[in-house]
Amino acid sequence: MSDFPPLPPARLGYIDNDLDRMSAKRGDADWFAATLADPRARFYLFAGETPVLTRNGDMGDPLFSAAEAERFGPGTETAFLGLANGAPRFVRLVPEFAKPDPNAYRLPEVKTDDPNLLVTDMRSVAVMGLVEAHHLGPMAEGKALMHWHSSHRFCSKCGKPSTLSQAGWRRDCPHCNAQHFPRTDPVVIMLPVHGDKCLMGRQRRFPPGMYSALAGFLEPGETIAGAVRREIMEESGISVGRVGYLCDQPWPFPASLMIGCHAEATSQEIEIDTEELEDARWFTREECWLMLTRQHPERFTCPPPVAIAHHLIRAFVEGGLQIKAEAS
Repeated sequence: MSDFPPLPPARLGYIDNDLDRMSAKRGDADWFAATLADPRARFYLFAGETPVLTRNGDMGDPLFSAAEAERFGPGTETAFLGLANGAPRFVRLVPEFAKPDPNAYRLPEVKTDDPNLLVTDMRSVAVMGLVEAHHLGPMAEGKALMHWHSSHRFCSKCGKPSTLSQAGWRRDCPHCNAQHFPRTDPVVIMLPVHGDKCLMGRQRRFPPGMYSALAGFLEPGETIAGAVRREIMEESGISVGRVGYLCDQPWPFPASLMIGCHAEATSQEIEIDTEELEDARWFTREECWLMLTRQHPERFTCPPPVAIAHHLIRAFVEGGLQIKAEAS
C-alpha cells in the first residue's frame, strides 16, 4: 500500500479501440468498394505524420465525410480501419501542410489557410485532450498504418513499386508476387527499482526537468526480460535480476508496441551512455509522488498519463517493486 495521498485517476493513452476490424472481409474487393461508398463512412486524415482536425470549440473533430476528405485532394493511400457500431472508419494519407521536426518532443500547431482546421501532432492531441478519448485508439491504428504505407512503397525483395491490397492491410508486388504486411516494432520500457528508489533518465529532446523510464527496441532472438536487462545495462550501467511485465501500449511514434516492465536492480552505480541519455539518477518514492503531482521542489517532472512511463512510475509509488511473474 502507498504511504502517500492517493493520486487522481489516470488512463493510459491509445489503448481503447472498439472498432470491429473485419479482418476476414479485407480481401473482398466488392465489399471494400461498397464499404467505401457507405454514406456513414468517415475518414481520419493524416497530413504525413500529422493528424488533421476540424475545430470544435477548444477541441477538434477528427472525422471527415468522403466529400470533406476530397477537399484535401486525392489521398495517396486509403485503408479500412474497422466498423464503429456498423459505421465504416477509414484512414487516408493526404499531402503534408508542413514538415515537422522529427526531434521535437511536442510540435506547435501547424498554420493552415483554413481557420477551421486544427493541425498538430498526435502527442499533443492526446496530452491536451483535443479529441474525445474514444478516437485515440483508432487514430493510433491509422497513423501507424499510414506510416508503414508511406515508408514501404517499394518491394523489399525486388525493389519494384508495390501496390495496396487487402483494404490497406497488405502491399503486393506485381513484379515478383511478394506480399508485405504492416509491421509493429516491439519496445521494452522499464523502471529499474532498488529498495525505495527507482532509476529514471532523460534525453536531450525532453522538456526541461522531465525524467522518464528507460526504453529500447527488442532485438531479434531476444526475450522481453533479456531486452530489459540489456537496455538497462547499456544505457545506465545498472545490472538487473528479476523482470516483471506490468502493461503494454500501442505507441504511434511511429508504430511501436511499448511493453512496460519493472526490473529489480542488483547494482546502484550509474554509468550512462551519453549517446542515449543526457542524465540518469535514482529517485525515491516520495520524489516520484512529487513528480507525478507536479510538486517537486526542483521542478522535476515525469511523462503525462497518456504515456506508459507514467503508469510504471505510478505503480512504483503506489506499491513499490511490481513483479508478480517473470516477463518472458
